[in-house]
Amino acid sequence: MYKDKNFYLNLFQVSEAQLGRLAADGLKGGGSYCDLFFENTSYNDLLLRDGIVSSGGFHIDYGVGIRVLKGDKTGYAYSESTDPRSMAEAALAASKIAEGVTGSVEVVHCKSIATPKDRYPYESDWRSSDATRLVPWLEMLETKIAAKDSRIVKIIVSFSGQVSDILMFNSLGELACETRPMGTLSASVVFSQNGKIENKNTSRSYRAGTEMLTESLLDGMADSIVSGIDDRFAAKRPKGGQMPVVMGAGASGILLHEAMGHAFEADFNRKGQSVFSEKMGQKICDGNISIVDDGTIPFNRGAINFDDEGVPGQKTYMVKDGVLTSYLHDRISAGFYGVSPTGNGRRESFRYAPIPRMRATYMESGKADKDSIIASVKKGIYVDQFSNGEVQIGEGDFTFFVKSGFLIENGRLTQPVKDINIIGNGPQALADIVAVGNDLKIDNGAWTCGKGQSCPVSCGIPTVLINKLTVGGE
Repeated sequence: MYKDKNFYLNLFQVSEAQLGRLAADGLKGGGSYCDLFFENTSYNDLLLRDGIVSSGGFHIDYGVGIRVLKGDKTGYAYSESTDPRSMAEAALAASKIAEGVTGSVEVVHCKSIATPKDRYPYESDWRSSDATRLVPWLEMLETKIAAKDSRIVKIIVSFSGQVSDILMFNSLGELACETRPMGTLSASVVFSQNGKIENKNTSRSYRAGTEMLTESLLDGMADSIVSGIDDRFAAKRPKGGQMPVVMGAGASGILLHEAMGHAFEADFNRKGQSVFSEKMGQKICDGNISIVDDGTIPFNRGAINFDDEGVPGQKTYMVKDGVLTSYLHDRISAGFYGVSPTGNGRRESFRYAPIPRMRATYMESGKADKDSIIASVKKGIYVDQFSNGEVQIGEGDFTFFVKSGFLIENGRLTQPVKDINIIGNGPQALADIVAVGNDLKIDNGAWTCGKGQSCPVSCGIPTVLINKLTVGGE
């Protein structure tokens, strides 16, 4: 959401003239570029365990991060205070990347930049909702879940809401500011049947305000948490081996994110750590495959109006019709490659410098339908949820634990399966995709990507058939 720039200047107790002087201070050591990232984030958390409020909290994170670049060097400092002295000290600390080089730098003047269409307008932010307003929603979700299945023995529901006021300024004179909401509702349920225990989790997360809490949302989560539980209890561990794997639409897109998406981030490629480092412009998979990283989906957890360098959010094709067309760039990698940044400079908070990070990563729909894809497999595995993935970015090797799936026998889903691993290589798996479904689904769960620092993301995929992967079973 956008507010008048004066709201942000007053919030952080700075003027446009002060911003210009701070950027100039950052460049005094000889740097070529300086940017400032101001943040005021309010967090509101609640947890309900078996009908009782178990924990709750509210806190505010406030401060400014100052970054200075010179060549391949980066200086970064932050302050939890925005008083002039503290900010000047932080700017001086960041400028130390160019020790021994000093000089006078003209004050940078602010200039307005075009603002993209607001991707997450909201009616009321989470700062206006205390426990008395939120607890009834958690209680209602618990009640709806409990009514779905008599085998439920424990329910934990939780809520996290946050609102971030952001102001960004750089030595190019560009000023960007916005307010970012995020609401996350989660449930964890334990089922018991004949001495066996099964666990299921579900979550919904959006860049939205209090209006996201609706009875329809709760009904969908309650249905999701009990869906497939009979299959979980009936599941067995199959024999392993190399075989075709059908990935279900939606949440299995996490494999795309982890095993392939990270390898498209420009910092890994710049350092030669990615298997795609020397493959720009080359065909890397079937011509029916296009892979996107998208910051423009309204209300999506990975959506951004601006990234954390003040670059407008955008939709980026990493792979278009089977050809590698772009890496995911922040300003540093874009300068190295001589291209425009793609709006992927992101950070956990003002305490961290931005780095190339994904937003909403997905494969576009193809032409095949799900049933025909499954029918084409004589013997294989269908999976729709993964967990506990491990990926080696350089080599592209991955291992994912399958939370739910089925054997495919003679073109039909038969025995539910569990306790298996899917093992493969990201680039090879991409090259081995032989069918892409027409049913793309973006999963709206509480996905968080860790890369030295955390960042909210989302993922998605249509039903796809990978010709061969290693399935670790009996």
